Amino acid sequence: MKPLAVFGTSSDAGKTTLVMALCRIFADQGLKVAPFKAQNVSNNSAVTQEGREISRAQCLQAEAARIEPSYLFNPVLLKSHGDGTVQVVVNGLVHKKLSIAAYYDEIDHLKLQVHQAFSRLQQDYDLVIAEGAGSPVELNLLDKDLSNTFVANSFNTKNILVADIERGGVFASIYGTMALMDPVMRSNLVGVVINKFRGDRRFFDAGEKIIQDRFGVPVLGVLPFQPLNIDMEDSQSLKNYQQRLDDVKIRVAVIAYPGLSNYNDLDVLMADPEIYVELINSYRSLNSFDMVLLPGSKTVIRDLQWLKQQGLFKELQQFNKPVFGLCGGYQMLCESLHDPDALEHDVASIEAGLSFIDDVVIYQSPKILQRAYYQLFSYTAIKGYEIHSGRMGKYPLFYQGGRFTGTHVHGVFDDDTFRGDYFKAINPQYQGFGYARYREVQIQGFTDMVAENLDTSAILQALQID
Repeated sequence: MKPLAVFGTSSDAGKTTLVMALCRIFADQGLKVAPFKAQNVSNNSAVTQEGREISRAQCLQAEAARIEPSYLFNPVLLKSHGDGTVQVVVNGLVHKKLSIAAYYDEIDHLKLQVHQAFSRLQQDYDLVIAEGAGSPVELNLLDKDLSNTFVANSFNTKNILVADIERGGVFASIYGTMALMDPVMRSNLVGVVINKFRGDRRFFDAGEKIIQDRFGVPVLGVLPFQPLNIDMEDSQSLKNYQQRLDDVKIRVAVIAYPGLSNYNDLDVLMADPEIYVELINSYRSLNSFDMVLLPGSKTVIRDLQWLKQQGLFKELQQFNKPVFGLCGGYQMLCESLHDPDALEHDVASIEAGLSFIDDVVIYQSPKILQRAYYQLFSYTAIKGYEIHSGRMGKYPLFYQGGRFTGTHVHGVFDDDTFRGDYFKAINPQYQGFGYARYREVQIQGFTDMVAENLDTSAILQALQID
């Protein structure tokens, strides 16, 4: 069976969610399916059972395919430092911190890693579904491409092109992308998917005919707009999240510093109808909130300095209600933070923390990458993962004292029992909900929508034709 690739006419066309749905659809037809993205750019990552780090998007796609995530699904991950440099993660482990120019100098080495990962997946799975990145026709960058033309040409993938009709110009975006597309990629184009359609589907019948008759490519489906409010790929997606606020009992302020990372910790809170979540990205009084959450950060010391510049540092010191720190946010609660080898920052740094916890943070290599069931607080088995370079001497895993709680373990709020107990202590009227069930309903509901509106039989038939 040929591998499949999903490309977009632009960024945010809907590639990630379409790949997710296709993974579930074909897995439920009895195929062993693996997702793949050669290179992802995201500070939202997860840890695999191998003790490696990949993008949350490929972890979500693996969940949809009903398989364990692997570092092979995302061999190159770029994590932005916000200073013109990126942390390059190769095969799930930190490789180097590089400028963009230096990164491109290593592109041949990275192509080799991508090729090896994809080849291994082809040996182990019936079908590999690759997700492209941005647009596949950035002509000035084709020789530096990892996720689009390189994958399509190296593995002769059958291809789908996704176009976002919501942003307008859908005909021009399809026509222009096809006109500029690499000849091999174009020859393997199975069809086009129109995504994020709003309104009466019949109004696009003429548009579908135009694409098929004038552009010479089938329209495989027109997908109605349906948000997927889990595992958002970038922090920008948080701004588009629609909370389902049925009976708000607790107001949570989430400090959204510039280096915000691993924001999937917020998914469960934003999905909770009893919790109102507000992202705080500049100074404001926190008195109207019932608690403050300090989430993960890719550049903790820099974000701590940002808190001070914004006036939020003093606001937090004066806040007299519960404060919870997760990973980088947990480290900010300590007395001081030391990065002697500039692992996460421009230069060697020392910064005073909020001093709510009598401990010191020191950044060291290698990065701690672990997924496990943890004994945290008074709970015997909370499923989560660690992904951090900062070490704490007295409280390496968690702390709880008075108003202050924190842990290096991501995913603690996904645990219904812990989340219920924590928020009931803030408001005894809090009831809670089943998050695992909510996730599955979101994944399956989106998949059902895609299956209803997409010609998956035509796709499957194309995959079986040489």
